[in-house]
Formats: sequence, C-alpha cells, structure tokens
Amino acid sequence: MAATQPWKMDQDQFFHTSGATDPVWIHDVPYSKIPTFPKLEQDTEADVLIIGSGISGTSIAYELVKQGKHVVMIEARDMLSGETGRTSGHLSSDLDSAYQEIVSKHGKDGARLAAESQQWAVERVGEISKELGIECEYRRLKGYTVSQYEKGTKDHDDDIADLQKEAQTAADLGLDCSWQQNFAIQGWDGGKDQRDAIVYNNQATFHPTKYVVGLLEWLKKQSNFQAYSRTRAVNIETKGLNIPIVNVHIGDKTVETSTLDGQTIKSESVVEATCVPLQKLSLIVEQEWMRTYCIAMKIPKGAMEDCLVYDSAEAYKYARLTACDEQNDYFIVGGCDHAVGQEADYDARYKELEDWSRARFTKVGQVDYRWSGQVFEPVDILAFIGRATGKDRVYVVTGDSGNGLTHGTIAGKLISDMIVGNANPWQDIYDPQKRLGSIAKSLPHMVAHDVQ
Repeated sequence: MAATQPWKMDQDQFFHTSGATDPVWIHDVPYSKIPTFPKLEQDTEADVLIIGSGISGTSIAYELVKQGKHVVMIEARDMLSGETGRTSGHLSSDLDSAYQEIVSKHGKDGARLAAESQQWAVERVGEISKELGIECEYRRLKGYTVSQYEKGTKDHDDDIADLQKEAQTAADLGLDCSWQQNFAIQGWDGGKDQRDAIVYNNQATFHPTKYVVGLLEWLKKQSNFQAYSRTRAVNIETKGLNIPIVNVHIGDKTVETSTLDGQTIKSESVVEATCVPLQKLSLIVEQEWMRTYCIAMKIPKGAMEDCLVYDSAEAYKYARLTACDEQNDYFIVGGCDHAVGQEADYDARYKELEDWSRARFTKVGQVDYRWSGQVFEPVDILAFIGRATGKDRVYVVTGDSGNGLTHGTIAGKLISDMIVGNANPWQDIYDPQKRLGSIAKSLPHMVAHDVQ
C-alpha cells in the first residue's frame, strides 16, 4: 500500500478527518454515516457553547443536556473530524505514563485521584452505551504490560524490576492489577519471548466512532441542544472584569464567541474541547506535541486473546482487536511516537509497526489501514481540564497524554460539574490554574522541548 503524504489532502478529506489516510473505524462507519448539522448562518445564544465535537465535546454536551442546560456545539469542519476518530480505541486506566511518575509529579493523593478518575471513565463509557443503546463494541477485558526486551537478557531483568515496582504502585493506588511471572499472552506465538507482565483487570475497549456517533444521534433529538458544523471559532471575549485571586467577577457575565464568517454566539460559559485552545501560549508551552501511528491488519477470529497489549518502550507499542468480518478481526497496533515535525519517513514507521506485529503474532495478514494522529503530552503528565488561565467562564480540555478517550470522558463529568456548581474531587489535579507545583518540577524538560 503506497503511503499518502500527510500534507496532500483534498478538501473533502480535510473536512472529514485530520489526516490524509483513513483510520480503520470507517470500515464500519464511513463518513457518510456520521450525523450532519448545518452551518451557523446567524447570531445565536446558549447557556453553554462547546467548541469541538470529539469525545470531550460530546461527553460534556451529554452531561450538561441531561441537567437541563441549553447547549450549542460548533465544529470547524465536519462532526467527529478530529483526533477522536483517529485513536486506537483503548479504554484503560493503565496510563500512557507510569503511575510512579505521576506520584513524583502530583503526590500519592493526586495519583490516587487520577487512577480513580481514569477507572471511572472506563466504566462510564459502558454505562452511557447501555443507557442510550449505543452498539459500539464496548467490552471489558484485561490489559497486559510487558517488557520491551526479550526474556533472558539483562535488559529484560532490569526492565522487569521497574515493571514490578509499577505494578505495586498502581495496586497501592487502588487499581485491580498484579504482577504475573512467566505470563504469556494467548496468540503471541512468534519467536520474540517477552513473557512476564503487569495484568490489569477491568479495562475496556470499544469502537470510538460508533460511540460518539451514538452520542450525537441522541443529542440531535434533544430540544435543548443545537449543533453547527463548518463553523470555526476565532475569538472568545469575556465581558466584565474577573479578579482571579479572589475569584470575583464584576459587570457583564456574557461570553461572546466570534466565528470566522462573522457570527456571534453569546453564552454564559464556553468550553474549548479542541485539543489546541485558542489561548495558545497559556498551555501549549506546557505540552509536547507528538505524532503517533497505527495500522490495522486482518487476523483470523480466535487467533489471539481479546485484550489490550502494551510494551514498556519510551515510544511504546500498543495493540488490540476490533471487528472486521465473519472470518477475521482487525489487529490494531500503534506507537512509534515522535515529536511533531521532527521526522518525514512515515513509511518507515508503518513498516516498524508491521514488523513488530509479525514477529510476535504470526497469524496477522495484510495491512488494510494505515493512519496517524497527534498526541498532546503535558509536561506533568495529566490532561488540562478546567478553567482557562485567567478566565472564570471559559473552560479547556487539552493535553490528552495518549489517553484522550478516558480524559475526554472525565471532562464530561468534571466540566459539567464546574459549570453547574457541583463539587468534584478530581477538579484540582486536572485544573490548569492549579498546576504550578507539578509544572515547576518539569521546568527544565519543558524549556528544552520548547527551545527545540
């Protein structure tokens, strides 16, 4: 399969998705099946304006609409055209970054809240799917983290010692996991011997596009929800004066959002569920931007265990199954992350994923899909979910840290609670305005990255 250069996109593709190649999720849900909404043609008003239609935006809309808020959602391109539709679909409390590192940045209490919120998100997707009757392949399964090195080597032994510590840390924080010596994943029948694993119970997986489409279809039927596609926000202006130190607002409490075509949306609150917030310098300098890759290969049904697989490499590999046809599943493997703009040999990344898969799971067949996405890594690991810096009625969701599906689901609960005034124990660990301590611990790394 010839690679399509990511900068060569026609207009239709640009509006459908954020990459030149299509992800495996269109196998069952082509772009024509994603709900459509009109373009905003006149000024409008709402209790809450949500910018962005991925899992963060739709989860927040769902939680707010259920509580009676009048919600307007706008999307710069077509619905579900961003990073949610380009993920690998893992729903895991086994995070991209080690819990040992989260403890070092946020303390044990902060790490415990992070683990609690991530596990809640894994289960929340299942609850909403059941409640709304969304058939999205949601299922609970186990996740396995293995060493990146082959068994019998010193590197493997050293890596295992660290993984054992990570298993104990995660268990101490309340996650259902354990270390299992000589554990072998069913279907891992290649010559690469990487036995031993952290086994995480109560993980999950699903079809992310089917799930968000289900949310959009439900929202579309609600009288207190309107949505507009191909409507790009270019400026957010809060009226009145906010004094952050004492959290006092003086004067008009309206937020006015301007669109590229000149319309104005007035609201009480605005949520930027956009990956990249309009207030770029306030948060972007505190994140690393990474390009990540995925392929989907046919594999006979039953040839491997239905599970989540991760290795321990820095640019780690991760794998799972999704439905293909009556005879086959799709084996999805992703990874090979690198800093955005630092490499151009995309074919080599896809080949590395294919070679890795064939060396371990010998029954995989042809590659049917190859795509890439973007990951935003906060220097202190956890996503930024809360009020934008210096704002009291503008909220942001950014910094997915490789776990955008759980972070987006958490945002649904956390930001809706903040808007309606409910207390939430997770607020401080995700709040961009309360992370100075954890950011300071990462300052040398952050400065080096930003200079690069």
